[in-house]
Amino acid sequence: MQPIQLFELASKQADWLSVRQSVVAGNIANANTPGFKAKDVSPFQAVLETTGIRMAATQPGHFTESEMASRVIETKPTEEIGVQESGNTVGIAEELMKEGQVKRDFELNAGLVKAFHRMMLMTVRR
Repeated sequence: MQPIQLFELASKQADWLSVRQSVVAGNIANANTPGFKAKDVSPFQAVLETTGIRMAATQPGHFTESEMASRVIETKPTEEIGVQESGNTVGIAEELMKEGQVKRDFELNAGLVKAFHRMMLMTVRR
């Protein structure tokens, strides 16, 4: 039987989410800064690939690529936003959507850890 690594995985994702939240907040703060290039973080899948943690799937469609990251990268301007006259590439609507994703991911992460912790306590108390 393999050791339970859920807490380690959740901790790594929480760290990644903190970095992503900081990057997105920086983008929003610099929305009016001339020449500022929007940034994001590379997918969390990259973090999983560089660590010993591997997720198991019983069917090929169980896990899809998600928006997770390990390092900060410059994003390419979208067709909707493009590069503004000032040279800025930040789209407020996109950044606010990213903030919402980060919030939901934090809540999911915390909920899973809480449920798993409760489950572990139930097995120990018996």
